[in-house]
Parts: sequence; structure tokens; C-alpha cells
Amino acid sequence: MTTGTRESRLSSAFVKLADTLVTEFDVVDLLHWLVERCTEILDTQAGGLMLTDLTGQLRVVASTSEEAELLEIFQLAVGEGPCLDCFRTGIPVTVGNIEIDGGSWPTFSREALKQGFKSVHATPLRLRGQVIGTMNLFSHHVGALVPEDIAVAQALADVATIGILQERHIRSANLVTVQLQRALGSRVLIEQAKGVLAATLNTTMNDAFAIMRTYARDRNLRLREVAGDVVSGRIDVQNPPRLMGQSPPAQGRSAGFPAQIP
Repeated sequence: MTTGTRESRLSSAFVKLADTLVTEFDVVDLLHWLVERCTEILDTQAGGLMLTDLTGQLRVVASTSEEAELLEIFQLAVGEGPCLDCFRTGIPVTVGNIEIDGGSWPTFSREALKQGFKSVHATPLRLRGQVIGTMNLFSHHVGALVPEDIAVAQALADVATIGILQERHIRSANLVTVQLQRALGSRVLIEQAKGVLAATLNTTMNDAFAIMRTYARDRNLRLREVAGDVVSGRIDVQNPPRLMGQSPPAQGRSAGFPAQIP
């Protein structure tokens, strides 16, 4: 990626974040967007993002690929990995060569290499000492992020964290935890909808998510709403052209769709 292209994408990312955070926004969609943009800007091949739930435990909320998602879930299952260390310390963790430098997390390292990843960088989602999650970037190539790239990842993560914890949503501790819990709950529903679409349209989970998100954006709907409609049958998943947003309904998410999936 050329310097000009990189600077343009970085500038656009901050503009997008700033524009998003002054209005009510979809947390799940924002976090998926954040991970996608960071993987593009920093030339990594995959990424994932974890947030804490009501009990303080980390949960996977966003990922750019099935391999990244599996590796994130694997870290949580075995209780080791650079992403977990990043969360515990609130400090970025960079591993330029997992095969050589991953000795602190042998189980994670074996799985990462199995999934085709050779390096990883974990960035904390933190604000004033409070760490609410981590953003994790994985690469198929050996090489640590340079200090400039680490700063870029942290800056984007910081802005997103401010958005999640911004004042209108944190007048009490309860509002913070409710919003985070809602994001985690949304993920479960979205994963169910992805499975329905992938099976019905004979496509991948990643493509199913892209179709669903495009549909939501074209109609100015929340991703969770669309996922709920897919799972409940209010959207006709047997009709790919409609689902892919070629002919948005004039009013509401149900216009032009049958009440139930045939």
C-alpha cells in the first residue's frame, strides 16, 4: 500500500469514527468496521475483537475471517495468548514471529501456525486505565508492527473505546455494562443468522455476513434487527436478489417480503 493510499484510508477511518460517534450507532457494526479497516490500513490479513461481558470475562464480538475467529475463541478456551496478556496488562503486545517468539504461549502458538498466522499484534481497548477489550491483528507473514503502526492501531482503538464509553451512555455503571452486554447478545443472534444464510444460499459465513450487513445499511436498519428477521423468517432468505439489496423496499424492513420463509 502506498503512503498516499494509507494516509487517505487512515484519514477516512478517523472521519468515519468521528461521524459515527456523534450519533446513535450500532456497536457490533462499528467494531466489525474497525477491525476491517485496521487490517486494511496496517496490511494484515485478519483481525478479531474481544469485549468483556457483565462478569468481566472476555468474549469474541467481531472478526474478519473464520480462521481469526477460531483463534480468538481458542485463546479464551485455553486461557493463554498475546491477546489475553494485552487485556490483562492494558499494554500492546506484538509478536513478529510466532514460531520463534511465541514460547510464552505454546498452545496458542501451535494453533496460530496451524491457522496460517505467523505474527500477531494485540491492541487494548482502554480509557483512563479501564480496559474493556482487545483488538487483535493477525498476519500470514513474519514481522512485527513498527512503532508508527502500533500508534495507528492504538489511536483507532482509543477512538472506538471512547465511542463505546461516551458520556451519554455511561451516566451510570449500569448503562456501560448494559450496552456491552447488548453487543455480546447481538453477536449470538447475528451468528445464528449467518448460519441460516450460509446454509440457504450455499455461501460462506463471511459472505453471509456481508450480504446481511449490506441489506441493513441499504435500509438504515440495525444489524441486530435484520439478523432477528432472518432467524425468525420475516426475511425471505430463499430470494437472494432481494436479500442482497438490489431492490430495497420503500417502507420498513418487511415491505416486499413474505411473512414467513416458504
